[in-house]
Amino acid sequence: MVKQELIDRSSVRFLDKALNGGIKAGEIGVLTSKKGVGKTSVLVQIGFDKLIQGKQVVHVSFDQHASYVMTWYEDIYTEMSKKRKIDADFKDDIFKNRVVLNFNQDTVSTKQIISTMKALSQGGIKPECVIIDGLNFAKRTNEDFAEMKAFAKEAGIAVWYSYNTDASALTDMFDKALLDLFDAVVYFEAKPDSTQLRILKVRNEAIKEANLKLDPKTLLIAEK
Repeated sequence: MVKQELIDRSSVRFLDKALNGGIKAGEIGVLTSKKGVGKTSVLVQIGFDKLIQGKQVVHVSFDQHASYVMTWYEDIYTEMSKKRKIDADFKDDIFKNRVVLNFNQDTVSTKQIISTMKALSQGGIKPECVIIDGLNFAKRTNEDFAEMKAFAKEAGIAVWYSYNTDASALTDMFDKALLDLFDAVVYFEAKPDSTQLRILKVRNEAIKEANLKLDPKTLLIAEK
């Protein structure tokens, strides 16, 4: 009952609704904003949401140590489990399906990331969601993202990236060839009292008014 309650009340339900059902297997989503606005928190919320559904998650970080990423998950767990009586073993059951990897983007290629995913799969770790946080897009080509898209379709996984940019319009963020590879783009707009989430792309579907923000205290996704 507690597990289903956590799933139903997950902050990610708001994002899924805004994205017409969310990012599906074989698709790529990108969270965009200036640095330090809250993208990592939302990526962790996405990962945590998969974990409480009993799914496996691989979280790849290029700019944060693995222990720091795991602390993010602990913090999200604490916020989501407040005022709920949860068995002590429940937390272990959730996090046993999470793999956190830390790579150096100057030495690790997209092919190596994919090879790592395949090796994990052979070892019994078959994620339904792969999160790639802190990647410097300038160090990758369109072919890198096309290769990841092909792998996502082949493996049946959803992929989420974060992307640091000062731009607020799609045409200023990505060229058309790259944008065509992304199924969803979410822009984080910093306001004086909170950070608002704007949906810039959802496949080729109509974009709904999101009315989403990040709670300034918890950084959880919430409705305005």
